[in-house]
Amino acid sequence: MARTRAEDFDDKRRAILRSAAAVFAEQGMEKASMARIAAQSGVSKSLLYHYYPSKAELIFSIIHTHLEELDAAIAAADDPELPPEARLRALVRAVIETYRDAADQHKVQLNAGPVLGEAEKAEILAVERRIVRRFSAVLAAVNPALGEGDGRNLMPVTMSLFGMMNWIDQWFREGGPVSRADYADLATTLILDGVRAVR
Repeated sequence: MARTRAEDFDDKRRAILRSAAAVFAEQGMEKASMARIAAQSGVSKSLLYHYYPSKAELIFSIIHTHLEELDAAIAAADDPELPPEARLRALVRAVIETYRDAADQHKVQLNAGPVLGEAEKAEILAVERRIVRRFSAVLAAVNPALGEGDGRNLMPVTMSLFGMMNWIDQWFREGGPVSRADYADLATTLILDGVRAVR
């Protein structure tokens, strides 16, 4: 008889993903074992395989879940009625806040390429592109010249902003002199002051 889904299925799944991300970030994709992940998660190996039949499926779920949650947070923060400058500031704040405690997921995302199949890579890329498009649209609203003609500067400006956001875990320390909100405002200001000059 097939197992029925437990009422706390999603909570357990998320807890496993967090623990697995920590193991993968520490040990790497190849060295990390399902046995170690099960122990870190406080579940049996058989239960882990019930949720995730393979290491590749687990890695994909870590990345895809993280990106979907990021996309949802950005969508919730986005208000098209705001002036584009304020709209961009809200989006950057949403990203920086969602990145709290996400360093392990970032490491998994950066190193998972060889492990994932083409279909999984395509799903992840689709979410990434959706997120990037939202930011590009707002940046083009800040400076319409970015999207005019061949629009060749729009993507470099967009990805420069993501570079400022994506690597925050490399230097940011909670409780330091700069808060997440402070840095979100700083990054937004740097982009806004610079993007207006781009032609």
